[in-house]
Amino acid sequence: MPKPLTHLSPIVMPFAFTPRGICLTLVLLVSQSLFANDSIYENRRQAYLNASLLNTNDVDVIAIQAYKTGVVDTNLIRTTLNDIPTVSTIDFRIVKLIRVLFLTNGAYDNLIYSSLDTLPFWITPNDTLRGYWSENHTIMWMSSDWLLHEKFGRTIDTALHQRLVHYLNLKIKYGFYEFLSPTYAPFSLSGLLNLADFAQDPQIKDLATKASVILLRDLLRVTNDKGVTFSVAGRAYPGNYEGAYSHNHRDLMYLLTGLGPQPVGVSHSPSFLSTSSLEVDSILTSFKSAIDTVLHLGHSVDSSIIINSVLRPLDKTISQWSSGMYFHPKVAFESGTLIVNYNLWHHVDFEDFRDFENFSAADIQSIADELTAISMSSTNCQSTIAIFKHQNVVLSSIQDFWKGKAGYQQQPIMANVGTTAVYLGSGTVKQNWNNRPANNANDHLPYIEQKHNVALLMYRPEPNNIFLKSKDVALHFNDAEFDEIRNDSLWVLGRQENGYVAVRRYCLGEKDSVRACVNDRGQSWVIVVGDSLMYGSFNNFETVITQSQFNDEWYYDSITSQSVYHASITVDTVTIDYAWGVDSLVNAANEIDYLSTFSVYPNPTQNEVTVELNVQSNKPVGITIFNMVGQLVYQIETSEALQHISTLAWPEGLYLIQIEQEGNRHVQKLVKSN
Repeated sequence: MPKPLTHLSPIVMPFAFTPRGICLTLVLLVSQSLFANDSIYENRRQAYLNASLLNTNDVDVIAIQAYKTGVVDTNLIRTTLNDIPTVSTIDFRIVKLIRVLFLTNGAYDNLIYSSLDTLPFWITPNDTLRGYWSENHTIMWMSSDWLLHEKFGRTIDTALHQRLVHYLNLKIKYGFYEFLSPTYAPFSLSGLLNLADFAQDPQIKDLATKASVILLRDLLRVTNDKGVTFSVAGRAYPGNYEGAYSHNHRDLMYLLTGLGPQPVGVSHSPSFLSTSSLEVDSILTSFKSAIDTVLHLGHSVDSSIIINSVLRPLDKTISQWSSGMYFHPKVAFESGTLIVNYNLWHHVDFEDFRDFENFSAADIQSIADELTAISMSSTNCQSTIAIFKHQNVVLSSIQDFWKGKAGYQQQPIMANVGTTAVYLGSGTVKQNWNNRPANNANDHLPYIEQKHNVALLMYRPEPNNIFLKSKDVALHFNDAEFDEIRNDSLWVLGRQENGYVAVRRYCLGEKDSVRACVNDRGQSWVIVVGDSLMYGSFNNFETVITQSQFNDEWYYDSITSQSVYHASITVDTVTIDYAWGVDSLVNAANEIDYLSTFSVYPNPTQNEVTVELNVQSNKPVGITIFNMVGQLVYQIETSEALQHISTLAWPEGLYLIQIEQEGNRHVQKLVKSN
């Protein structure tokens, strides 16, 4: 049986009742009082450990078996080891095996280490499976590599210590790039806790401990009084906003708060925290029932380049990728160089970009420079997050975050009312939100401004977004989870117990039984949260909402030569207004030039490209396509909205598509790939 972690074990006092014995006893008691966790937390932790042991067929139980009994089900270990060649996220399981190695005093070293020692723990050429570059994967791979090195003397590359310390310092100084993520933060925590518990290097141990505390405090910041964590996130899947008590992160919050029902299963990150020596008292006391604040996380793109310049080129690029800077124009050449040199085009993480396989790093840089609507907005290295929490309601949003550009896994707005999530998503409407694309929660990101418990959202997609499938905006509002629903003009209001939410829709429409609106130019929505302590009854809340004042309008600003979309909302004493101006979307008559929003898809293309025109008159539109040396390859005049053009015979490369109508001329780039 393994020796328990020191501060979690009961004190045994074998000393005689003598002055010397009393002194030694007092020393131990003082030591225990300085390092022991809150007793209520300890009781909750022990209950979780005991309940988890009953889940004998779940691989997440192996760390708890190792901690509690020192005997681990070898069938579960072998199942995990057998998955190594085929599972792309095998690092999620490797961190569990690392924990078993350190909690069982060598009993499973031969079984586990012989398999792990053959693995590459950092990027290698031609890999199609394992990803090392997003924030949670990076720390799980690095922490496992480092701990195997310390325990078994495993050979590591000479840069590991530097990039591991660099990573940990980034988290402590700037926060997490996958901020507040219910999907990924728990996995980052597992890599951090392994280092905090087992690292021999004092610097790494100390930094990992501090980073673990920061991560958990951040998650508690957006957890409501029911123990539910539905908040904005740097990266997350829609599925993590369904089912308040059925997720990895939820069980983690239960361990820390005791709020909500006690988990009956076992899940990844709680199996680490419940077997950890991490002192949580300062984390527990950070929990507050009411918050109205703005978080400033991260650093600028330019700072990222400087911050990471201390690393060797490979590690610098991977560090930039961990903040979502894959094809940002300022790093696209470096990213292209790495992908080309390591032949990663057939890696599962780059399948959306496989059409670029035959392009050089310089070509990738050129494309990134032109297609900024998609190349910039995966970047999460800097964010401003507004958080309003009052008992059971939470409203959180990312302020002015890549507005109009392509969305990726970011969740930029989230209202949490009791045990349900209310939020918006742009793109193709799906009745089941889990069927939305995994890699882009929003086809185009909104402008968001939040003041206290009120948020204004404005949608105006940039035209040069080749991932844009739909300009629809849909509302995630699960009527069945509310005790009461009311509709008042464009407002829909919901009450769950004493928590309230109101959403002002852009329209009254539905698609696929989902509240959704379609507008090619732009649309604005409003979300307000509150509760009975703030507004009294639900009737009073509705009265405040119906007395609100909303306005939106389009106009042309002749001074700045901009087409401007302006919206404003006043609810009670809170007023938000924003004027969103965009250059080059107007014609000489000071009217919006709809033709400028033409779409080209698919882009890149292989056999055929579709040019979709926003035709507003019967006057013909000229479509002309040139290759990059200026040769004409296609030309037509049309009044039709859709043109399907065969590209089968065209050589691969870059092309310019020019459309023209009555002197208004617009250009987009097209990539042809074989």
